[in-house]
Amino acid sequence: MSKLKEYLKLTPVFSYFLRVFKKDKEGKFPTSTNLKLMHGINKISIVMFSICVLVLIYRYFIRGY
Repeated sequence: MSKLKEYLKLTPVFSYFLRVFKKDKEGKFPTSTNLKLMHGINKISIVMFSICVLVLIYRYFIRGY
């Protein structure tokens, strides 16, 4: 059971979101052009996914699907 809890920890996921959406002012993480482009694409993906989830929730509750 403890291994399952370890696999389901969401702390690394949320720390990645903070890392993508927040500027690194301390120089804690390495930066390069490729990394900046990857984070930009991930921002777009996260925003699009969030919008799609909201649309699906809207359709489920309002339209009754």
